[in-house]
Amino acid sequence: MPLPVLCELVWLLRRMYGLASPDIATTVEALVRAANVTVNRVAVEAGLKLLRACGDFADGLIAFQGRRFGGETCVSFDKQAASLIADKGQAARLLS
Repeated sequence: MPLPVLCELVWLLRRMYGLASPDIATTVEALVRAANVTVNRVAVEAGLKLLRACGDFADGLIAFQGRRFGGETCVSFDKQAASLIADKGQAARLLS
Protein backbone atom coordinates (compact mmCIF):
# COMPACT_ATOMS: atom_id res chain seq x y z
CA MET A 1 0.00 0.00 0.00
CA PRO A 2 1.48 3.36 -0.95
CA LEU A 3 2.15 5.62 2.03
CA PRO A 4 0.19 8.56 0.54
CA VAL A 5 -2.91 6.35 0.67
CA LEU A 6 -2.50 6.05 4.44
CA CYS A 7 -1.98 9.81 4.72
CA GLU A 8 -5.26 10.34 2.88
CA LEU A 9 -7.01 7.79 5.08
CA VAL A 10 -5.80 9.55 8.24
CA TRP A 11 -6.92 12.92 6.85
CA LEU A 12 -10.34 11.49 5.97
CA LEU A 13 -10.82 9.85 9.37
CA ARG A 14 -9.96 13.12 11.12
CA ARG A 15 -11.62 15.72 8.90
CA MET A 16 -14.66 13.90 7.55
CA TYR A 17 -15.44 11.50 10.38
CA GLY A 18 -14.07 13.47 13.33
CA LEU A 19 -12.08 10.61 14.83
CA ALA A 20 -9.57 11.38 17.57
CA SER A 21 -5.88 10.53 17.17
CA PRO A 22 -6.01 7.37 19.35
CA ASP A 23 -8.91 5.99 17.29
CA ILE A 24 -7.13 6.83 14.04
CA ALA A 25 -3.96 5.11 15.27
CA THR A 26 -5.95 2.01 16.19
CA THR A 27 -7.58 1.95 12.75
CA VAL A 28 -4.27 2.32 10.89
CA GLU A 29 -2.64 -0.35 13.05
CA ALA A 30 -5.47 -2.79 12.32
CA LEU A 31 -5.26 -2.09 8.60
CA VAL A 32 -1.51 -2.61 8.30
CA ARG A 33 -1.69 -5.82 10.36
CA ALA A 34 -4.04 -7.38 7.81
CA ALA A 35 -2.42 -10.35 6.08
CA ASN A 36 -3.18 -9.03 2.62
CA VAL A 37 -1.69 -5.55 3.19
CA THR A 38 1.92 -4.82 2.31
CA VAL A 39 3.30 -1.52 3.55
CA ASN A 40 6.50 0.02 4.85
CA ARG A 41 5.69 -0.76 8.47
CA VAL A 42 8.67 1.14 9.89
CA ALA A 43 7.55 4.31 8.11
CA VAL A 44 3.97 3.78 9.29
CA GLU A 45 5.18 3.40 12.88
CA ALA A 46 7.08 6.69 12.54
CA GLY A 47 3.87 8.37 11.40
CA LEU A 48 1.89 6.79 14.23
CA LYS A 49 4.52 7.87 16.75
CA LEU A 50 4.06 11.52 15.79
CA LEU A 51 0.28 11.10 15.62
CA ARG A 52 0.26 9.73 19.17
CA ALA A 53 2.32 12.76 20.26
CA CYS A 54 -0.53 15.01 19.02
CA GLY A 55 1.19 15.65 15.73
CA ASP A 56 0.34 14.83 12.16
CA PHE A 57 0.72 11.34 10.70
CA ALA A 58 1.94 12.66 7.35
CA ASP A 59 4.58 14.83 9.02
CA GLY A 60 5.91 11.75 10.82
CA LEU A 61 6.15 9.89 7.51
CA ILE A 62 7.83 12.82 5.80
CA ALA A 63 10.42 13.16 8.57
CA PHE A 64 11.12 9.42 8.50
CA GLN A 65 11.46 9.25 4.72
CA GLY A 66 13.67 12.33 4.74
CA ARG A 67 16.08 10.68 7.18
CA ARG A 68 15.92 7.43 5.22
CA PHE A 69 17.01 9.19 2.05
CA GLY A 70 19.84 11.06 3.74
CA GLY A 71 18.18 14.31 4.76
CA GLU A 72 19.78 15.99 7.74
CA THR A 73 17.03 18.45 8.64
CA CYS A 74 13.26 18.19 8.39
CA VAL A 75 11.82 21.46 7.10
CA SER A 76 8.17 22.33 7.64
CA PHE A 77 5.70 25.21 7.57
CA ASP A 78 3.96 23.57 10.54
CA LYS A 79 5.26 24.95 13.85
CA GLN A 80 3.87 22.06 15.89
CA ALA A 81 5.31 19.45 13.52
CA ALA A 82 8.77 21.05 13.57
CA SER A 83 8.68 21.18 17.37
CA LEU A 84 7.55 17.56 17.77
CA ILE A 85 10.13 16.32 15.28
CA ALA A 86 12.87 18.24 17.09
CA ASP A 87 11.64 16.78 20.40
CA LYS A 88 12.19 13.32 18.90
CA GLY A 89 15.86 14.16 18.34
CA GLN A 90 15.83 15.05 14.65
CA ALA A 91 17.00 18.38 13.35
CA ALA A 92 13.99 20.44 12.28
CA ARG A 93 13.58 23.90 10.84
CA LEU A 94 10.43 25.99 10.64
CA LEU A 95 9.82 27.98 7.48
CA SER A 96 7.73 31.10 7.74
